[in-house]
Amino acid sequence: MGKRIMIQSVKLVKESNKIYDVERKRITCPDDINILARAVLCVDEMPHEVFGVFNLNTKNEIIGCSIVSQGSINSSIVSPRETFRTAILNNAASIVCLHNHPSGDPFESPEDREVTKRLAECGKILGIELIDHVIIGEHRFVSLREKGCIK
Repeated sequence: MGKRIMIQSVKLVKESNKIYDVERKRITCPDDINILARAVLCVDEMPHEVFGVFNLNTKNEIIGCSIVSQGSINSSIVSPRETFRTAILNNAASIVCLHNHPSGDPFESPEDREVTKRLAECGKILGIELIDHVIIGEHRFVSLREKGCIK
């Protein structure tokens, strides 16, 4: 007797396509991530932590973005599987990750450093480079690449 095997397909579904009033859609520095995260994903308006990702092409232009996780006032669960899902579907060459600290203080925690290292390792395996992970506070931001968490 034969075994049933489900045949599946995975497709990217575009939720929206909006025009944003931003000068750059190319990521050249951590400040670009900060500006775009505030303008496109409105992370500075969230009362809880959100973790997001910008998917980039080979020219570091944004080809897609998503909120990966929404958490509590001081934490959010970050899974490499969820983080890289839209990057794979967008055929991204690289990604930049970001999350907010609703307290306003963008200082990185040991957990922030650990998840960044884990995502960088997973990206190497997948062939999708983690360019940076930016923590966004009230009036400041921190680049974990600049802090040495990504090599």
